[in-house]
Parts: sequence; C-alpha cells; structure tokens
Amino acid sequence: MATTGKERGRAAQRGRTRQAIVAAAAELLAQGRTPSLAEIADAAQVSRRTVYMYFPTLEQLLVDAALGSISHDTVDAALDAVEGETDVEVRVDAMARAIQGLSLATEQQGRTLMRLTSDTSGRDAKSAAHPARGYRRVHWIERALAPLRPKLLPERFERLVSAVSLVVGFEAYVVERDVRGLSLDEAVELSAWSARALVRAAVQEAEDEGASTTRAAKRARGSTRMNADRRG
Repeated sequence: MATTGKERGRAAQRGRTRQAIVAAAAELLAQGRTPSLAEIADAAQVSRRTVYMYFPTLEQLLVDAALGSISHDTVDAALDAVEGETDVEVRVDAMARAIQGLSLATEQQGRTLMRLTSDTSGRDAKSAAHPARGYRRVHWIERALAPLRPKLLPERFERLVSAVSLVVGFEAYVVERDVRGLSLDEAVELSAWSARALVRAAVQEAEDEGASTTRAAKRARGSTRMNADRRG
C-alpha cells in the first residue's frame, strides 16, 4: 500500500522527536556522566512518557545515543563525499562500506541494542508502532537512494529501502560473522555487493516495466490505426 502524504508527515515528525531525544542524551553523555531519563526529557523538551514511547528503558536510550555518536560523523561524511554522484550504485556502495566498516568498533553496543529491542512483549501498541532500532540506517539508505526516488513508484522505492536495510547494519553483520564466519573486510565487501545488486535489480525492473508499457502503448496505437483504416 502506498504511503500517503499525511502518513509521511507523521513519520517525519516522529523521526524529529526521536532525533531530539537521542541528541539530548548524546550531549549529556558527552559531559562525562550518565544522565537520568528525566534529565534527557527536559533537555529534549519532551515528556518522560514521550521518551518511554520511543525507548522503553534508559539503557536502550543510552546505548542508542552512544552508537549514534560513534557512527554519525563517519557515515554522514561518506555520504557527503558522494552527494553530487548520480550513480546510485556508487552512493550505496559508499554508504554500505561506511556502515559495515564501523561494525567491529561498535559490535558490543550493537549486540546490546539488538538484545534490548528484540523482545517487544512489554511494549504497548502505540510504542510497538515505532521501529525499535535502525532509524538512522533507514535515513542513510534513503539519502543514498535519493536520485532514484523520482524514477521509481513510491511503493517500489520503499521496498528497495527495506531490501537494502536487510544487507547493511548490525543484523547483517551478525549473519556475516556468526553464520558465515566472514572477516570484517569480507563482511564489508559482501554488504556493499549486496546493496549494489539490489539497486541494479530495482532499476532493471523499472526499465523492463517501462519498456513493456511502451510496447503495449505502441500496439494499442497500431490497432487503433488499423481499425480506423478499415472503417475508412
């Protein structure tokens, strides 16, 4: 189902709220102390209930904020370097390498965050509607794929974002290391290759469908002309 403008607006607002909470936590952590949930809520100018809606435990929030502080500059810098690039495969390659390249340095925090967010049984329905993790990753993926947004149907673009989300990040890293026994370099290469392959497949699919539509339109026009000639 296609996402409506209103739904995108609500999602953007939720993203800004979460970003404000994480930024406040990161800033307080940077001061060399462990802040309380109330201090974070005050710094983010939101209620404690709002913080709990996004982060059911203080530990989850603090780990998330620490991860953000480590990864933000590295991945954003990689994307800044290819900002003018129109080849989306080049863009996702740079993004995937930056994200997976950090995996070893952030492995402890990443595994902790996965543990803390894997059990949703204690979350209420409203909280469960918000992604428990990976929102930074989705932002980076959408930024890398940005040149394709006007070229793909909205639902196809969202599907591609979801597909790329499967091959970069901590979940992919765990499979690469724990299931396949890959080295960090091999894991980086695999994620980059997978992301490029998904982009290539999505572009090819769109081109094939466009060509098919064009052929169908030509056949329809030819049939119309033939019928007109017969009537004439």
